Amino acid sequence: MSVVPVGLVQMTCSASKEENLAKAILKIREAAAKGAKIVCLQELFTSLYFCDVEDHENFLLAEAIPGPSTETLSSVAAELGVVLIASLFEKRTKGIYHNSTAVLDADGAYLGKYRKMHIPDDPAFYEKFYFTPGDLGYKVFKTKFATIGILICWDQWYPEASRITALMGAEILFYPTAIGWSTAQDEATNIEQYNAWQTIQRSHAVANGVHVVSVNRVGMEQDGAMKFWGGSFVSNPFGTLLYKAPHDQEEIAVIDIDTKLTDYYRTHWPFLRDRRIDSYQPITKRFIDED
Repeated sequence: MSVVPVGLVQMTCSASKEENLAKAILKIREAAAKGAKIVCLQELFTSLYFCDVEDHENFLLAEAIPGPSTETLSSVAAELGVVLIASLFEKRTKGIYHNSTAVLDADGAYLGKYRKMHIPDDPAFYEKFYFTPGDLGYKVFKTKFATIGILICWDQWYPEASRITALMGAEILFYPTAIGWSTAQDEATNIEQYNAWQTIQRSHAVANGVHVVSVNRVGMEQDGAMKFWGGSFVSNPFGTLLYKAPHDQEEIAVIDIDTKLTDYYRTHWPFLRDRRIDSYQPITKRFIDED
């Protein structure tokens, strides 16, 4: 397919994994009814964003991938004939946990998973307490409708991640996300933070000539201290917004993505052609000292 209808599910979450999964499935069905062929859910959609605290009890939320949630979602994918992108808290073994995303093809087949590579540690985002950094490398998945690349939340700030995934053949980059504002912040700070978040991802679209789909959660969590800012969006390969969700409500949107535009933009703005790969070795260093 050249034109792929992509569904974004921006929703609030509760403390119940069962309720969140059931709610997500209802919204997947709604997106499919609107014509979606690929549906992306937000980061860690089966729970509240538990990384606001360092609490060992939260490890009980984790599950194997493939496992119970992917088994349920596989049946939904096969029934509806849609590709599903599902971000889950993965228990790999005792003491090793990952922030991962599973991809299920339109026939329900499990295509694999991507493990989040960049793990943040900020106030109310204590992800290093829970997640081991990904060790599967960057991934693309050849689905029925498109070859897609998955990156997760904090990955979205790193151009290296989007570049590598695009070079591996991704036609669309998906970013399941959980990011929000502290309710103690002023509005000017909120606007600046959201704009930076959106701008860096739109720049990945421009630099790589691919569509970018970013799906964030929404609503108040962490006992009212954090408002997840929604604002899910789709960018075309030259940074133009095709869709932007509201900041304060749940939303299900289906946006047509024409993957043929990648060739158009890459030939008219040949950034990939003019890359000087012979000069990029210094990027593998942590920092380049002058001496």
